[in-house]
Amino acid sequence: MSAIAYPINEAKAVERPQALRDPDWVRWSLTAVAVGFIVLFLCLPLGIVIIEAFSKGWQTYWSALTQPDAQAAMQLTLLTALVTVPLNTVFGVAAAWAITRFEFRGKSLLTTLIDLPFSVSPVISGLIFVLLFGAQGWFGEWLSAHDVKVLFAVPGILLATLFITFPFVARELIPLMQEMGSEEEEAALSLGASGWRTFFWVTLPNIKWALLYGVLLCNARAMGEFGAVSVVSGHIRGLTNTLPLHVEVSYNEYDFVGAFASASILAGLAIVTLILKSALEWRQARR
Repeated sequence: MSAIAYPINEAKAVERPQALRDPDWVRWSLTAVAVGFIVLFLCLPLGIVIIEAFSKGWQTYWSALTQPDAQAAMQLTLLTALVTVPLNTVFGVAAAWAITRFEFRGKSLLTTLIDLPFSVSPVISGLIFVLLFGAQGWFGEWLSAHDVKVLFAVPGILLATLFITFPFVARELIPLMQEMGSEEEEAALSLGASGWRTFFWVTLPNIKWALLYGVLLCNARAMGEFGAVSVVSGHIRGLTNTLPLHVEVSYNEYDFVGAFASASILAGLAIVTLILKSALEWRQARR
């Protein structure tokens, strides 16, 4: 039986999806709404922060940032990030490795606990540390007897920030390492490579962009955390005020230039974070 050629409706074969056949006014309206929201809720607030920070000139802006309290707040914020980000990076890599490469009792519980800070309010997180290390807390009497200060001191700020930020690295690595599988690592081990050599030469190159992405988000949250740190810090000027807390204190004392000057530093960090985040996402998409 001879084959019969049927004419193909070329117009139907190349028919565009419905979304691409919407009228121009629909597409332009949706674009205008999206741009309007971005301008209203993102660009405008950032613009106001910058304008208010420089409202009395560059010298006043610089003077506000060089005050001892502002300098102490910046140093404490940097110290908090320098301590918490490396610790959370080590924990995130170790947790992701354990969850994706081994089977053990409590694995699902560990995964749930990693997500816990995402579901608990930062203020409640700070209150947990007050109940643990406060004067009337579980360990308060022992700490007082040994003259160890946790609350209203740097250790309390570090603990609260660690709790808030520890999921970020792990949550970026776990899905990626599950998708990667362990075939390449098993091959390296079968060829005689040690565990550490396999990690540094096989695993790490495959997860490096996701790792950097998680570290970036962890650092941004560590520098910008307010709720939990506010509860455990005691708001001691020059000692336990991080940069976000310094912004609040300055604004409440009607030092608007000082408040917006400090806020402009945090806004700049946020913009840099977004730029680096977009660059890492673009690099991951290319890979």
